Amino acid sequence: MHSVVALFVRLGCVVALISGVVGFAAPASAGPPDSALCAWRFMSNDTVLNVAFPDANSTYWLMPYVLGPGDSIELSGTYPAARYFSLNTYGTDLNTVDTLRDNQIAPDPGSGNPYVDASAAALPTDQQRWHARLVNGPANHSRNEIQAVASGQSTPIGFVIVRVYVPTDPASLSGGVPLPDVKLTLAGNQVPAQPCEQPFNPATYTGPVADAAKAVFDQGIAAAASGAFPGNAPEATFGNPASTAGLFPNGDNKYVGTRISYQPGRLVVVRAKAPTFPDTRAGQSPTEPTQVRYWSMCQNDLRTPYPVVACASDFQTALDADGYYTYVLAAPADLPANLPSTVTTIPWGSTDVDKVLFLRNMTPSAAFYPNSVQASQDAGTDPAVTMGPYYPRAAYCSTETFAAGGAGACLGA
Repeated sequence: MHSVVALFVRLGCVVALISGVVGFAAPASAGPPDSALCAWRFMSNDTVLNVAFPDANSTYWLMPYVLGPGDSIELSGTYPAARYFSLNTYGTDLNTVDTLRDNQIAPDPGSGNPYVDASAAALPTDQQRWHARLVNGPANHSRNEIQAVASGQSTPIGFVIVRVYVPTDPASLSGGVPLPDVKLTLAGNQVPAQPCEQPFNPATYTGPVADAAKAVFDQGIAAAASGAFPGNAPEATFGNPASTAGLFPNGDNKYVGTRISYQPGRLVVVRAKAPTFPDTRAGQSPTEPTQVRYWSMCQNDLRTPYPVVACASDFQTALDADGYYTYVLAAPADLPANLPSTVTTIPWGSTDVDKVLFLRNMTPSAAFYPNSVQASQDAGTDPAVTMGPYYPRAAYCSTETFAAGGAGACLGA
């Protein structure tokens, strides 16, 4: 716990430094920083703070807080136009305290929730409003309350994350709406905190401040991720992670993953049946009855801070006539020519770093649950058995073998 608290204390110091408490070297285009009291100071995705295995089609905004007895934080916002969004709180061990998912967040009076009622998406944005309240103590979800501090935790420190997956407009990471406004009630005093004009990004700064921020993230994330995939786990064989604790896990997502390593002339082939999903980029509603809300295959560097290299999400993945996907992961020099249209490529990235490949399942339907990653992890069973045709079979394969016989020649089928 000490290391985690120190992580965010030091991050707060970094922000203070950047806000002008001491000198620093910043790019000329950075402009003056906004108020240190602003909310959502930290943002993470595949380009900004690319850490801890993010999905390339999602963005995460984080706000740390300290809430004493009777304190609370009110969030007010507009439902984003996106596949999924949620509010998640975490304790000092960076594990989940509480979650409110989009379709669990009741709308304000006179507003509608497009994650419950598809027709509400056509309402003006001022009629798609919601409020939620973080409380230090037991929470009543029916009143949009979220528990903010872990039960039994010795310090009243917590973190809240807003997640947005697959915004309908890819140019708007937040789903075409502002980030939630924040009002803190601390010791009986109300303190408003509007969203920051720009999130803190160490990559835009140079010198000791940037070095300190990078070291903090690297150390904290390395400690949490070190046990996710033991070194003796077989390569190119998907299995349940040993743990995702300490990595701000999202309870709506579960993963199977495998370690892979580079050799010249060798690629990785992955094949399985694809779950159905609501293709919101194609105009479908997230309320559509499908097998999962979202799924993706992502490749990450197996080295701190564990950035994502590339993802192929459900709507970016080609399927064959039977609804199966085939992925090929390869460096450019090892990629076969004239790949069929039913094959989706995922770039290898740096060949000097081993990778971990993750398949995500998000919020499976009751009917699909027995074949989901969630069912395998809940029961502690082998996903190769419980997932059936949805289990991702993977194999190393030479470029020549794949070019001659396709995925079947590599996978033995």
